[in-house]
Amino acid sequence: MQTSATTPLETRGLSGRRRAWHLAMRAVMYLSAAITCALALGLIGYILWRGVPGLSWEFLTTQESILKGTDGILPAIQNTIYVIVVTLVIVLPLGVGAAVYLTEYATNRRLTEAIEFATETLAGIPSILYALVGMLVFCQFCNLGTTLLAGSLTLVIMTLPTIIRTTQESLKAVPAGYREGAAGLGAGRWHMIRTIVLPCALDGIVTGCILAVGRIVGESAVLIFTAGMSTSMQNFFGNGGFVKSSGATLTVALYVYAKERYKYDNAFSVAVVLLVLTLLINLAAKAAGKRAKRKEER
Repeated sequence: MQTSATTPLETRGLSGRRRAWHLAMRAVMYLSAAITCALALGLIGYILWRGVPGLSWEFLTTQESILKGTDGILPAIQNTIYVIVVTLVIVLPLGVGAAVYLTEYATNRRLTEAIEFATETLAGIPSILYALVGMLVFCQFCNLGTTLLAGSLTLVIMTLPTIIRTTQESLKAVPAGYREGAAGLGAGRWHMIRTIVLPCALDGIVTGCILAVGRIVGESAVLIFTAGMSTSMQNFFGNGGFVKSSGATLTVALYVYAKERYKYDNAFSVAVVLLVLTLLINLAAKAAGKRAKRKEER
């Protein structure tokens, strides 16, 4: 059967029925992608339309006060940054280290498969269960109370499977020839991992970091149970302030405005701040990853 030169390469040699099926599935795929993009853009546009008019310098730089009649979210922004930084400082070394061990050092295949199965299972557990475990373990058993530190430690457990799995897949994607070449030149295993494997897998590690940040920023149930809902300014540098501070993050503040106080305009404004903060963190993570990769290539 002769085919026209204008026939797409992937459909050449197929029967008319199979070619029609291929084109139909391709059209469905493009339609699905278009609908998904339209929904995402529509959602973001609606949030911006409702939330941007409520943004002001006073709203971003003050705290809530009944006496002054202000609805500032500066404490929520401060608490959110605190939770992100503390969680990433703990979870990144643990997650990347665990992935390196499972991929490069572990020799017991059954143990490795059991750990991988456990991480995949933990990734699918609802956040409310993490909230209850965090409240029982960190708030009560460890006697941390309802604090931002307890919330951050709970988020570490939540995001650890994501960091481990994304880093593992990135490490497995590094060609084995790189390892063999380094070993042939006399490099030790850790030197080879540190100078060759990890830089090659940096993109996947950054992706895992971005996914973890997205889950941290968007989490509310865990932080309501473990970090509290206070909207007052915290003193992180006072006596025990770094450990004993508690308060609402931006997602918790959004929940409070929308579900308890019915201030929907403020809730949409908080949502806009969340979108911008998430975008900035993702861009910063990508820029840091590219910079580190260029530095290693030199």
